[in-house]
Amino acid sequence: MRKKPKANDDALVELFLDMQAAERGAGQNTLDAYLNDLADLAAHLRAAGRGIANASTDDLRAFLASLAERGFAAASLARRLSALRQLYRFLYAEGKRGDDPAAVLEGPKRARSLPKILSIAEVDALLARAREHAENAEQAPAARLRATRLLCLLEVVYATGLRVSELVALPATAARRDQKMLVVRGKGGKERLVPLNREAKRAMAEYLKLREAAKHDAKSKWLFPSFGESGHLSRQHFARDLKALGAACGLAPARLSPHVLRHAFASHLLHNGADLRVVQILLGHADISTTQIYTHVLEERLKALVRDLHPLADG
Repeated sequence: MRKKPKANDDALVELFLDMQAAERGAGQNTLDAYLNDLADLAAHLRAAGRGIANASTDDLRAFLASLAERGFAAASLARRLSALRQLYRFLYAEGKRGDDPAAVLEGPKRARSLPKILSIAEVDALLARAREHAENAEQAPAARLRATRLLCLLEVVYATGLRVSELVALPATAARRDQKMLVVRGKGGKERLVPLNREAKRAMAEYLKLREAAKHDAKSKWLFPSFGESGHLSRQHFARDLKALGAACGLAPARLSPHVLRHAFASHLLHNGADLRVVQILLGHADISTTQIYTHVLEERLKALVRDLHPLADG
């Protein structure tokens, strides 16, 4: 159960979250993460007889030290520190504090890890196994519908690079016959266009045909309806089905997730010559620096070009 800050801390955090939502378009997942992080801070300060409004730099350092003692990884510590900095920068700008105690805090040094990716052959194997399951006419109708849905999810995410939250929340109108592009509402409510390839459109058509034949959630506004609270398939459900499919293909569960398929989409595009800024737009990254985690793909491609085309290259 999510913790909440109390009393005056609660009011200050609420102001900060309202700003994030109204001015920066923060989504609900981002707001929930901020609330959880700042609730932890408020609880720590409260135990020390302090509060967000009167905490010093030393108080904040003590909080970060307590996180390290609790075994928080460097990435988690960096995220908490980012939340602190943004909160206190906001409070200072709004005149709620006369100083910014988080301004001089230093974060843990950490190397930026490379994204997990699959080879083109591994993705092809996943798609082939998923299609084999979907085309098995001997299985029960409900099982075949689930298999066809999984194939559809795979084809769409690999064709578009959607975030898993964007993928499972696609509207049913995304599968219109004449659809060549998807209008995707991403982080902060920002919309972008992503193209659909022939295989993705075919997978959606096959899935809808089976869904209509089964009279399954015919009136749902979602492409992937479910009985859950959200009304559509959950991210966790897709992840479980994907790992099970991966196991059937000999892929270790730790190597496979919906986000890994998004990485594969980006990496394979760059490997085949796509421009980094084009990939940025397709992924919906607000900042090119986020997309630059894939520069290792470009570096390998450049090395290969020099090796294969330069007249003085070895071999």
